[in-house]
Amino acid sequence: MNLKNRLFYFLILLTTSFYAQNQDLKQQKTLHVDVELKNPSSEINDGEATLIVSGGEAPYTYKWSNQETSLESKKSTGLIEGMPHTVVVTDAKGNKVEKTFELEAESITEIFNSGVQPAVDYLGMVLFWDPFEAIGIYDPLVYTSHKLVPVPEWDPSSAPSYTLKKWLIEENAHVNEGDEIAVVETGDGRELTAKSDGDGKIKYLAKEGQVIYDPESTEDVIVADAHMIAEIEFDDPQPLLHANGDIRKNSIPFIVIWLILGSIFFTFRLGFINIRGFKHSIELARGKYDDPAAPGRITHFQAMATAVSATVGLGNIAGVAVAISLGGAGATFWMFMAGFFAMSLKFVECTLGVKYRFINKEGRIFGGPMNYLRYGLEKKGMKGLGKFLAVLFAVLGVGASLGGGNMLQSNQAFKIVSEQLPFLQGYGFWFGVMFAVLVGVVIIGGINSIARVTGRVVPFMAAVYIIGCLVVIGTNFQNIGNAFEAIFNGALHADALKGGFIGVLIIGLQRAAFSSEAGVGSAAIAHSASKTNNPVADGFTSLVEPFIDTMAVCTMTALVLIFTGMHQESTGMGGVELTSQAFGSVISWFPVVLAFAVFLFAFSTMVSWSYYGMRSWTYLFGRSKKSEMVYKVLFLVFVVLGASVSLGAVLSFSDMMILAMSFPNIVGLYIMSSEVRADVKDYLKRLKENKIFIHPRFREESKTEA
Repeated sequence: MNLKNRLFYFLILLTTSFYAQNQDLKQQKTLHVDVELKNPSSEINDGEATLIVSGGEAPYTYKWSNQETSLESKKSTGLIEGMPHTVVVTDAKGNKVEKTFELEAESITEIFNSGVQPAVDYLGMVLFWDPFEAIGIYDPLVYTSHKLVPVPEWDPSSAPSYTLKKWLIEENAHVNEGDEIAVVETGDGRELTAKSDGDGKIKYLAKEGQVIYDPESTEDVIVADAHMIAEIEFDDPQPLLHANGDIRKNSIPFIVIWLILGSIFFTFRLGFINIRGFKHSIELARGKYDDPAAPGRITHFQAMATAVSATVGLGNIAGVAVAISLGGAGATFWMFMAGFFAMSLKFVECTLGVKYRFINKEGRIFGGPMNYLRYGLEKKGMKGLGKFLAVLFAVLGVGASLGGGNMLQSNQAFKIVSEQLPFLQGYGFWFGVMFAVLVGVVIIGGINSIARVTGRVVPFMAAVYIIGCLVVIGTNFQNIGNAFEAIFNGALHADALKGGFIGVLIIGLQRAAFSSEAGVGSAAIAHSASKTNNPVADGFTSLVEPFIDTMAVCTMTALVLIFTGMHQESTGMGGVELTSQAFGSVISWFPVVLAFAVFLFAFSTMVSWSYYGMRSWTYLFGRSKKSEMVYKVLFLVFVVLGASVSLGAVLSFSDMMILAMSFPNIVGLYIMSSEVRADVKDYLKRLKENKIFIHPRFREESKTEA
């Protein structure tokens, strides 16, 4: 081979080598993402996705569709099987790769859960739609002009105190995110370095040598943000973000507006009946106006106890804890105010529940919103609308009773009790069977049996829980002024970190609306069985129910959380766990008592909702005893299912159905408001003229008062 050919082949080889190296370099620089999926068990919502990233230029950010996963995390957990998820990986130069993936649903529960989840999302869009955002009345984004810097590794229940040892940055100096700003010394001698959470000007909130937070100080425990050492005033207002980088939004859900506006409307429409009628409500509950000869099956007190047993439950323990951890102490104020107005709404529905009830020849009673929507609106010339609303309410009532009023209760009761009694873990089915037997013994006997049980259980369980609350409050009584100051300041001057004023307001109103069930119409079913000749009397009896449920029990739970500092805990702890830890910090053995109280709450809620669901069922499928028995057996099967199977989306959907019951119910209440107002006027006139029956044992008392 001559020199010319050799040179030619050499150039070809050199070009080929250069091209291959260039391709390898390009491939190395190209951002490439693979997703490794894992379904670790047959349990729902425990899917995992891990990213394998190559190429591009580090560092990378990972924006997951799961809002709980950090932008810095390559792994996302707690994913729903059988549902699509996304992640966008971005390198340092802004190159992006988007991946859509789906974990295969393998078990029956996972398949069922993923099938129901779209329905949950759809119903949630309706119930939690924000009309004010839709028409542009306010900006839903949550901004803050500053951010507080907490003690590093702070824990409200931790043993050591925290002392500011040394500032590393001059006050009013400009800092950047990640800058070290102070050294904090713990009571056990460790040194922790606090860092800036943003770009801006620093303001000191503590002095060198000062004890920042002492868990033994009741004032530090109660006062909001006592564990903060500095404030960073941002160069420009910054939006608050979820872990995955999504901007946080305030929301004013339509369902909350619907319930709260109804409460306020009827309070004014009936001339603040919740204040004027409160004394008479107590008299009715005491039995002063119980007429043994009146039609019906249960006393005023038993009707009230049945309705309260359905509302005083997990929402008063877990729900309040979540509300307070999200909205701070200020949510308590708005919760209390919403409970006050809810009394009037419950008055109207319970009055109509008795007025439009039907009692057959056997003495069996059929009443509730189905009846007054059907026949009350027919009387107003709206027969078609009345039929539609009644059927819609009944369908929702059956679904709500089997889910939120049944499975949710047995599911949570098992979780809480098994935590205190570890030998039960793994035996949810047998716990459910035992629970079903207890519930069955009561509900097979009908409303009389239910009323007798709730009439005994409700006062007992309320007493146990309230005594526990009073012990915690009494232990810290010297600081009650600080607690109420935190409540009022938090309600009216809420920090943006808690969602601002709108955020705290809505969280409080939402918890109260969900807790009391005023406007849902369920209590009207219980009151329809009351022994009375005066429907308005049961309206008065029901006034005290939101007072007990929301204004008393929910407020007690909130105070326990505030007194123990748990209202400042907002990471990683469930509602019941938060309340349990709050009690346990004062009374070490009280979590066991709390578990027992939760069991009773769940039990009483289930027996009451069994009756609500049964009356909705018989409206749809006939009033025969056979039809009732079919429903009762179905209800007991769902008790076992709730305790033994994880059904996240199913429980969420059925729980939402309880709220959805308020749509047809409140429409009917508005239409019949003038009718109720006239009935109240007539009743109060007869009461003043002593034309209402008084039980013999109270007659002497009435003469003395006169």
